[in-house]
Amino acid sequence: MFEHQSWSEFFAQLGPMGWPLLVVSAVALALLGERLWFLLTTAHRGISGSFKRLQCTAEAELDQLGKTCEQERALASRATALLLQHRKVDKPQREEIAAVWLQDQRRQLHSGLRLLMVVGIISPLMGLLGTVLGLIGMFAGLSGSNEPVTPALLADGLGMALSTTAAGLIVALPAIAGAHLLAIWSDRVVADLEHLFNRGNLWLEGLDPCCKTPDACVREPVNIAVPAQ
Repeated sequence: MFEHQSWSEFFAQLGPMGWPLLVVSAVALALLGERLWFLLTTAHRGISGSFKRLQCTAEAELDQLGKTCEQERALASRATALLLQHRKVDKPQREEIAAVWLQDQRRQLHSGLRLLMVVGIISPLMGLLGTVLGLIGMFAGLSGSNEPVTPALLADGLGMALSTTAAGLIVALPAIAGAHLLAIWSDRVVADLEHLFNRGNLWLEGLDPCCKTPDACVREPVNIAVPAQ
């Protein structure tokens, strides 16, 4: 279809639904690009690398590691910084702090995905509306014409009317697929962060259940300061 006409001609065939479809396509493209950039810049460090940094750091250097991780954009590094910042509090309190932080990160990771799904849902409906309006206009023109109706005339009118449906589907497919894929990626990142918090909490208590040689991974638990009576 596109090899016989330019994009300007195709846009002209969309009729009154051309600009609305162009707006929703721009919104979908902007959301996809922003969410993809956010995940690529914040979720690039895995939990294995972050926990290895934690294991290889001496007790006296944990504060410096926390400050270094706090300045990094990776969510795993920021989770490590939060864990080290509250390492001297009780474990239940650390778990509550981690749960609140994870909820905030989940909200940020899923931000914009619902709007992207809405764009994917309404864009084919807008295309269908354009098709119906195009068919109404085509039949109205045929009813007011005294010329004989030829198959070529019908094919040309139907092609113009169906262009809006094609445009709506072109917008909807990447929007819906991108929203689902980004949601799966975001859920995986949150699950990895939760695992990092759980393993880090156990490591601070002197245990590391994922280590193949437990005796080599056991460390002294962090002493929690108790106020004098």
